[in-house]
Amino acid sequence: MGRKRLVIRTGILLVLMGTLAYTLYNAVFASEEKISEGSKAPNFALQTMDGNEIELDDLKGKGVFLNFWGTWCEPCKKEFPYMANQYREFKDQGVEVVAVNVGESNLAVNNFRESYEVNFPVVIDKDRQVLEAYDVNPLPTTFLISPEGKVVKVVTGSMTERMIYDYMNMIKPD
Repeated sequence: MGRKRLVIRTGILLVLMGTLAYTLYNAVFASEEKISEGSKAPNFALQTMDGNEIELDDLKGKGVFLNFWGTWCEPCKKEFPYMANQYREFKDQGVEVVAVNVGESNLAVNNFRESYEVNFPVVIDKDRQVLEAYDVNPLPTTFLISPEGKVVKVVTGSMTERMIYDYMNMIKPD
């Protein structure tokens, strides 16, 4: 009886050690590369609220101000008017703003757009694939993408209008 108990306990211990080793291996060696400054921005294609498709690769040659947001996000509400003001200034200088909503309803997004008089493209990431590809957390998060398609800077949290102006200057084509 004692020998059988020892074999069972040893088996359980080996299974636990194997699970721990697998978890550590995945955490250290098999983790996906996080999008960071200097890396290529992953391509995506999403439909705008106006029914047009935006594909990131189609915006090559322009600086892209890629903003992830939600209608419930207080910092997002604060910075959207700033983004609209600066978009008016920079759209003719080769800077495009793309606001990616994180899977909310068309009604909620359209109401938000009307309330904040949004003048730049808004897309909804219904299945959150783009959100996951860019490893976005928290909201708002903005990726500044160069005309060559490289991530120049990742900004998390709220931005002032001056910050948005400076960031758009940073990514506008020469």
